[in-house]
Amino acid sequence: MTPAEQQPLFQSFWMGGFECSCQINSAGIRLDMTAALQHDVYAGDDYRRLRELGIEVARDGLRWHLIDRGGEFQWASWVPMLEAAKRESVQVVWDLCHYGWPDDIDIFEPAFVDRFGRFCREAARIQVEVTGLSGFYSPMNEISFFAWGATRDLMFPYAHGRDCELKRQLVRAAIAGIEAVWSVDPGARFVFPEPLIHNVAPRWRPWQTEPARVQRESQFEAWDMIAGRSQPELGGQERYLDIVGANYYAANQWEVPGGRKLHWDNGSNDPRWRPLNKILDEVWQRYRRPMIVAETSHYGIGRADWLNEIAREVRLTLDRGVPLHGVCLYPILDRFDWDDCTHWHNSGLWDMHKNGNGHYKRVLNEEYAEALRASTAIARF
Repeated sequence: MTPAEQQPLFQSFWMGGFECSCQINSAGIRLDMTAALQHDVYAGDDYRRLRELGIEVARDGLRWHLIDRGGEFQWASWVPMLEAAKRESVQVVWDLCHYGWPDDIDIFEPAFVDRFGRFCREAARIQVEVTGLSGFYSPMNEISFFAWGATRDLMFPYAHGRDCELKRQLVRAAIAGIEAVWSVDPGARFVFPEPLIHNVAPRWRPWQTEPARVQRESQFEAWDMIAGRSQPELGGQERYLDIVGANYYAANQWEVPGGRKLHWDNGSNDPRWRPLNKILDEVWQRYRRPMIVAETSHYGIGRADWLNEIAREVRLTLDRGVPLHGVCLYPILDRFDWDDCTHWHNSGLWDMHKNGNGHYKRVLNEEYAEALRASTAIARF
């Protein structure tokens, strides 16, 4: 790594990610996970809890659909969160679009790109006014997954068969957002989170490697478009791919065709499982950009074991000389399923227990927290 790549980008290596999805789900219901978990009300307390565990960086989100009312901006849902982060000295990477957009915009129309650019410019202006500092942003969260989910039955607009068209549109919007932010905040930095995947042929068809290879290569499409390496007519440039965000879960390795997951657990010996440090090194060799693990976690009793594994892999990644600048535990607060509010994932550092007045009490998962404390010593930049 060069001296510049060794210089930390963030206040702490470990980060906490607040679930902020706000799409219209498979049942046609608008989600607002920030409000559902009452993080908008208790943002200051939530940020303070992070600091108490040595986490000084968060991923969080704006709710574009609440702020942009027919092209007029109302910032009351966001400014208190900005002020809370400033008060608690927590550095935030703000998602500008986390799957949701205003109801009056057709996502496939040119107006979507224009409106997003205006929104990003005004958000950056507000951020600088409140904090006095240049901001960190994720313009479009998980472009590849966004395009996949919104062209199936997972989320609106359920635009079957329009995957490539939507991905291109999201890239256009992300680029417009970057330029708009830079017009008022030239020092702003940008993270592009995308899912890391690893695909292999089924055990019973070991010769069928091509479908798996094609699926695996698709993970690079959005990053390549942003960087202008593919479909340059979209306007991508290398400078836009500022910080690569790698989202990684135990379910991110599977067989193609068929979809059977490669199992991760203590004692698993599937030789096809690819260690995270090798995947991250491949991404680094391809893009040569600063990186973070922008999302990772496991669920239930596997949370601590997964974090221990991630810490070991991160240590190996750093030892390889890869400029990995952080790991974000996502979600940091437990969350319920997008399509079933009674089903909780049991994946947060804090579990959510309803108290008598309908509010959620944050209950620290002690085993997970102990793994985090141990991991801090193992995986230090």
